Amino acid sequence: MLEEIRQQPETLEATLRLEMRRIEKFRALVSRRKPRLIVLVARGTSDNAAQFGRYLIEITTGIPVALAAPSVSTLYGVRLDLRETMVIAISQSGESTDTNLVLEQARKQNAITVGVTNESRSSLAKLAEHVFLVRAGKEKSVAATKTYTGQLMMMYLIAYALGAKIRVSELERIADAVQLAIGLEGEIAALSERYRFMDHAVVMARGLNYANAFEFALKMMETCYVIAERFSSADFQHGPIAMIEHGFPAFLFAPAGVTWPGMKEMCLKLKALNAEMIFITDRRNPEACEMGTRLICLPEKLPEILTPIPYIVPAQLFAAALAGHKGIDPDKPRTLNKVTKTI
Repeated sequence: MLEEIRQQPETLEATLRLEMRRIEKFRALVSRRKPRLIVLVARGTSDNAAQFGRYLIEITTGIPVALAAPSVSTLYGVRLDLRETMVIAISQSGESTDTNLVLEQARKQNAITVGVTNESRSSLAKLAEHVFLVRAGKEKSVAATKTYTGQLMMMYLIAYALGAKIRVSELERIADAVQLAIGLEGEIAALSERYRFMDHAVVMARGLNYANAFEFALKMMETCYVIAERFSSADFQHGPIAMIEHGFPAFLFAPAGVTWPGMKEMCLKLKALNAEMIFITDRRNPEACEMGTRLICLPEKLPEILTPIPYIVPAQLFAAALAGHKGIDPDKPRTLNKVTKTI
């Protein structure tokens, strides 16, 4: 897991460089046939990447995006009307049965079908009309890391193809920011030792980093066996805040930008309840750097739109280190396999 976390700058650079030609062709096609709706379909970590894609595409293009519920088709047998839509399937292995069934239905209805996968010879790659590859190489760790950030990079590129005002030159900054985040590995390992007896936590974010709350919680659940609940900081006030007590661990993704005022309000409430707040932020948000009980601060000033990939890397490092402090091998989580097939 740690080795693959460290490979992410190269994976991101390769994905961006090697997929640009196909993305430019796709951009030309989409300009002539723009979808009225986009449906994203995925499972597990890839579903978290889809959650990011939803926010990114809606924010930058205005096209409505829905997250598919595959069981509507696979269990209830409903044939959804997917005409005039774009269906994007995201899967590390490309072998998720229910994801592929939704994509197959969409193809039969002449929807624009897109596959994002790390496996060029997978079933998904054969089903989709347009295939974009995460250039991560073989991912051996059961806990996905480099394929998740590679999928996020592909979401940026697909948003760009759909007309988002995203500069490719700005995306080129992300790999460097990730390298700086990896440079915090020793600091994060030392911080995580404090939480070696932690068995429950909450993770919060909003907007573009909301998907990272899900992904960080998933990493702590599958590699550290921590019961980690994930929330929008807005939703957290509608009930779940009642479980906060003295010392309760709350991890918060806190970039500067439009989400910070609401997050700051939440932090003031958590502080009054004596929660243990651990912030993931960067130097562009000095307020967050001053408010947290504990702090992971990236040594760069990042615009909010570029934060999701660099911000998840400290979370991945934290989960891997915490597993070690707990005496757990993060590469051999109990009851899990690399490829999970569901219907």
